[in-house]
Amino acid sequence: MTSVTSTSLQELIDRADARCLAAAGLACLDRCLPLLAPERSEVLRPVWAAVARGDGGAWTEAVGKARVELDGAGDASDETAALVRGMLDGVPAEWSEGPLRVWAGQCAQAALAVHARYDATEAGPLHAGELRRQQAVLEAAAHGPTGLRRARELSIEGGRVLRAVVSRRARTA
Repeated sequence: MTSVTSTSLQELIDRADARCLAAAGLACLDRCLPLLAPERSEVLRPVWAAVARGDGGAWTEAVGKARVELDGAGDASDETAALVRGMLDGVPAEWSEGPLRVWAGQCAQAALAVHARYDATEAGPLHAGELRRQQAVLEAAAHGPTGLRRARELSIEGGRVLRAVVSRRARTA
């Protein structure tokens, strides 16, 4: 897996607080989750609510429930599904900046790798769009509840773009 390719993205991750880090990692997972479990797109909604509250107890509970709901989802032999599964499996149960920072960085890398798989060229427009989206999510999440709404909107939009590209590729294959 390639490393995060933008110094500004890494700088945003390095200076983010727990809420921004949780939103950043969750947004990456949320955008890519349909590749693992297309029929379970709303399973992360309670996790988003816990991020909005900044509540460690609610975070732990919501993450646990999401893991149970997504247990066994995806094709274990599919490399893309494995990247998404890694994001899900890596969600820290603890609401703490250290583990959240590591997870957010890993999710950023995994999401960029997923998007690069569907680009016609290395670091093509899908990959570049994902990088911009990750930066925008981190910047938006720093602005409290209003920013978190914007971060979720960016995530939903990015998920639609990725699903459209995957669908288009499947039709032409």
